[in-house]
Amino acid sequence: MPYKIPESVLVVIYTPALDVLLLERADKPGFWQSVTGSKDTPDEALAYTAAREVAEETGIDASLHRLHDWELCNVYDIYPVWRHRYAPGVTQNTEHVFGLCVDAIQAVTLAPREHLQYRWLPWHAAADACFSPSNAEAILQLPRLHAKFHPGAVEQVTSV
Repeated sequence: MPYKIPESVLVVIYTPALDVLLLERADKPGFWQSVTGSKDTPDEALAYTAAREVAEETGIDASLHRLHDWELCNVYDIYPVWRHRYAPGVTQNTEHVFGLCVDAIQAVTLAPREHLQYRWLPWHAAADACFSPSNAEAILQLPRLHAKFHPGAVEQVTSV
């Protein structure tokens, strides 16, 4: 099996009411997160990676919704439990953050080898539920970023 490329996407899937989809990891029960995944090839476009991972992990077709590159990038240490997936000596990953606004809360089709269950939560509760600090931080920026990419949208939340 080839090593994972240490460049990935994080895709926050949410509704206009700012409810956020979280997935529970199959390899770490109790660890909740947004859609994540690495590039398949070094030259794979990040937007393609994001759309592919959304389809693989949820069954949602990103082309039917609004996918935006949030222009946020995180570099973090790869958790030791997952370092064996990367080439020897690779200890950091670069993560690019995207948002995908879907019209409403919907059922998703999980990849059973990757996730056990899903839930939709209000954005502030979703941020609290994430095990990953970068995922939580991205969700905390959701009200601002949603307004940036959807300027005609009516603000439906207030700060917590």
